Amino acid sequence: MSKITVSATVNGDAADFVCDATETLLDVLRDRLGLTGAKEGCGTGDCGACSVILNDRLVCACLVLGAEAQGAKIETVEGLANGETLHPLQRKFIEHAALQCGVCTPGFLVAAKSLIDHNPDPTEEQVRYWLAGNLCRCTGYDKIVRAVLDAAAEMREANHAA
Repeated sequence: MSKITVSATVNGDAADFVCDATETLLDVLRDRLGLTGAKEGCGTGDCGACSVILNDRLVCACLVLGAEAQGAKIETVEGLANGETLHPLQRKFIEHAALQCGVCTPGFLVAAKSLIDHNPDPTEEQVRYWLAGNLCRCTGYDKIVRAVLDAAAEMREANHAA
């Protein structure tokens, strides 16, 4: 199998890796770069557990080849926190008890960040629509939606105060 050398930016840091031509970005992140936050839930892009932001676009990492990441900017759940300081989305997921087993949580967090990056003042309907590609088998979605709306409000306030 042919090997490909890829250079990308992952969570703000330069990352170089070698991967097989058929290896998914999800496998590269987990197995080559040690970033295990994104999970393989379905392997078909239906559950959103492997959501990452690739060049400012929300994608399922199980559907993208690692080789396609050449020169790309990739954001994963590991890049949300600033050291020990949790991202507002992470804090609000905890405050609203918007997680249970945790398999889907990284994908929801990344998808929610992508939403807020594109629309800092989403409506409930917009949040539900944006997160529709992420499935959770443990919780109802209401707590997740409330957490995202609360985090968006907090982030808007912080931006206005700055």
